[in-house]
Amino acid sequence: MNPDATQLWRAPMWALAFLLALLSMLAPFAVDTYLPAFAGIAQSLDASAVQMQQTLSSYLFGYAFMNLFHGALSDSVGRKPVILAGTALFALASAGCALSESIGALVTFRALQGMSTGAGVVVSRAIIRDMFPPAQAQKVMSQVTIYFGIAPAVAPIIGGWLFVHIGWHSIFWLLTGLGLALLLAVYKLLPETLHVQQRQSFAPGHLLRGYWQLASSPRFLLLALASGIPFNGMFLYVLSAPAFLGDLLALAPTEFFWFFVLNIGGIMAGAWLSGHQAGKWPPKRQIRHGFVIMLASGVVNLVANGLWPAHASWALLPIAVFSFGWALVVPVVTLLLLDLHPDRRGMASSLQAVIGALSNGIVAGALAPLVMHSAFLLALASLAMLGIGLLAWLYLHRRWPQIGRHTQSLRPLP
Repeated sequence: MNPDATQLWRAPMWALAFLLALLSMLAPFAVDTYLPAFAGIAQSLDASAVQMQQTLSSYLFGYAFMNLFHGALSDSVGRKPVILAGTALFALASAGCALSESIGALVTFRALQGMSTGAGVVVSRAIIRDMFPPAQAQKVMSQVTIYFGIAPAVAPIIGGWLFVHIGWHSIFWLLTGLGLALLLAVYKLLPETLHVQQRQSFAPGHLLRGYWQLASSPRFLLLALASGIPFNGMFLYVLSAPAFLGDLLALAPTEFFWFFVLNIGGIMAGAWLSGHQAGKWPPKRQIRHGFVIMLASGVVNLVANGLWPAHASWALLPIAVFSFGWALVVPVVTLLLLDLHPDRRGMASSLQAVIGALSNGIVAGALAPLVMHSAFLLALASLAMLGIGLLAWLYLHRRWPQIGRHTQSLRPLP
């Protein structure tokens, strides 16, 4: 934690949480806004369904690749310069997407978008721990998740409206404007939160030692798996939204928002409960509750889709409950992970994001195309993603039972 943290931000803490949430929401917003336009973009660019799926996977792999460097750079040069560079690249890449006249160009600029959006996600987590002790950090991280949830909930509504009334290019012009607005906000408002005495060398040898220290730590890897892989249990449905919502549930593009509202509503409710219980429940108890909720909803989802044809009246609800359980778990697990190596929080946040993004990319490029046309297979794959994260947590709990055992005290936020 920065020893001067109380002097760096004098506005209300919810305002800082809101700014960090806006930075974090760019990554999912850049996905959710253009999903309703999938078919229209494919028709306009004469692209196949497989090629359109690559606009998702290229974005996710670009996101994963650059996440290796966002955190390490922020540990060296500071948090603010990395975020400024990321938002500037995002605006340029979004303009490139809007101007694309071929599927190859769109895939390329989507990859550049992915390479840029990780800066906000990764560095925002490190900023929270720069500014707050553990229990308050959990509360602020939960606030970020709540605010962050609003944008993806409205993104498909905005994207669907723009596509129907103006055309798919306008979706990426909107993202360009958002990138430029955030670039200005960060430049004017966000302080540098990394204390000069806490900065790390960016020399190759020092970096390699840091990466090896984290990547060879079983506790770090298990925590990263426990938080990142279950996310794919719900993200699989986001990636499969055109087929799942349009084909299986027979929803129009302008009706996709029902899925996102319910899903993000679950995330926001889980994040609110996580923040409300910060300093009250031991981290292990909160994590246990979250996994139980995800497991129960995943099993119900699988059984229901095995017995009845999927219908919009019920098929969206288990996914929303799953999202609630995930949001209850992830703020706590993320803070446990960042505190394993306090001097390398940026790098730890980077590697956590890389593990999550690589799994997202594999799910987008390989798994989603295999299962997206069957509601039962989607439910089965979702439950399998949860199972990987659950096994990681259970092994961690058994091998290092002291992790997450004690509740941190919580002082009221100003």
